[in-house]
Amino acid sequence: MLAGAAFVTILTEALPAGVLPAMSADLHVTEARAGLLVTVYALAAALTAIPATALTLIVPRRTLLVALLLGFAVTNAATAVSADFTLTLVARIVSGVFAGLLWAMVPAYAARLAPQHSGKAIATALAGMTVGLSLGTPAGTAFAGIVDWRWTFALLTALALALAAAALRRLPQLPGERARRGAGLLSTIRTPGIAAINTASIAMVLGFYVLYTYIAPFVERADLGIGTGTVLFVFGLGSMGGVWFAGAAADHHLCTATLALLALATLCLASFGLLAHSTTALLLGTLLWGVTHGGLPTLMQTAGVRAAPRDPDTANSLWVTGWNIGMAGGSLLGSAILTSAGTPALPWTASALLAASALTATLARRNAFPPAA
Repeated sequence: MLAGAAFVTILTEALPAGVLPAMSADLHVTEARAGLLVTVYALAAALTAIPATALTLIVPRRTLLVALLLGFAVTNAATAVSADFTLTLVARIVSGVFAGLLWAMVPAYAARLAPQHSGKAIATALAGMTVGLSLGTPAGTAFAGIVDWRWTFALLTALALALAAAALRRLPQLPGERARRGAGLLSTIRTPGIAAINTASIAMVLGFYVLYTYIAPFVERADLGIGTGTVLFVFGLGSMGGVWFAGAAADHHLCTATLALLALATLCLASFGLLAHSTTALLLGTLLWGVTHGGLPTLMQTAGVRAAPRDPDTANSLWVTGWNIGMAGGSLLGSAILTSAGTPALPWTASALLAASALTATLARRNAFPPAA
């Protein structure tokens, strides 16, 4: 059910990008302005994840999850029926607030449900995000092309309602956290390992999205006879494999697995620069890059939960904020590099950022990757 909640959340975030032309036409705005529907969602998640998590720590976990799913049902229903761009924009902002809170609570909730296998539990819960990006978004886009984009959001509404009902019946009610002296955001930031985990994560996401955001022009200018869709499909397959790997490794080999995937991502991105005109190298590198993209978020969030076991939701809210900052920063940095140096410079920049992430995690490995309790 937590994986289902993650699936609904990531589809709510990503689907407008796939149906942007149709949405812009129906809402009577340009495609550039309709793109704000994606931007404001990410910004709302980044800006509110930490304060919203702090305000809701005391709320029982099942109650909060059900409330968030019902919230997604309302905002997706509003998006489905709205004929006004401003109303749709407001619905997207509110959805982003719900998303920031959900991404912060789900890993900690999963870890508390299965404390002896917290890494596998987190990987299972976050698999919904990977499946949503790899399969759900293309399927939703295709479905919108057959019927209408509004029906796709209506389907998301129905799915959110079904999950809320199932969670209310089946998920155990875990208590929220009472306010404690010395707890809170600053205390969590000062926890050994937390700053390093988040610094490494931001560098990682920056590196991923410098190239991922502009993968279409990179593939097209390589002129290898394969389309961007093929490359993204291979990337998605690798991502699902990465989630499986993270689930298998997180409980007993967290540090080794994280450092290995960061090193692999660095090498894959560098290979795109070295072997840019090889179809085999591009597809193999994309598959392995997808493995790192699927596995590293789970491993990093597991590290955060372990490093701050008394404040796991706050630790994850920091991670969610960093992830969204990294996504936005990576796309902006990629744009600047694309304009100034062209597509050949994108993989080298991405590889350098992943190398910085790997170095940070390596230097802080003792505190950033504590063993399972």
